[in-house]
Amino acid sequence: MSSVVDFGARVRLDKWLWAARFFKTRSLAARAIGAGHVLLNGARAKPAKDVRIDDVIKIDLDGVSQTLRVRLVSEVRESAGIAQTRYAETDESRIARAEAQERRRLYREPALGMKGRPDKRARRQLSRLGDE
Repeated sequence: MSSVVDFGARVRLDKWLWAARFFKTRSLAARAIGAGHVLLNGARAKPAKDVRIDDVIKIDLDGVSQTLRVRLVSEVRESAGIAQTRYAETDESRIARAEAQERRRLYREPALGMKGRPDKRARRQLSRLGDE
């Protein structure tokens, strides 16, 4: 990796997201961009939109939002440690992501306790609840 940073360098948004390891494939990255889950500098973009150094990318996946500032532009997918050097997450984003993670940890989905169709006893209990 070269120590010289080319500020004029640019790469496709879907390639950058794939290379920075936010998506397993470029087609998944392109699909998320098309669905509006990825914003480039506050606006919706197409997968072929160029990403440059100091651009701001907002990614909303699975109810978790991340805001990133591009530090390095590369279209080569490398190890996770190297990929994390390509961007810097904003402090507000990091705090919001930690809070969302804590909420998910504490919240238990009620439907997870249900397994299949109710049996005879459960149906009777449900009908009693409906009568009250």
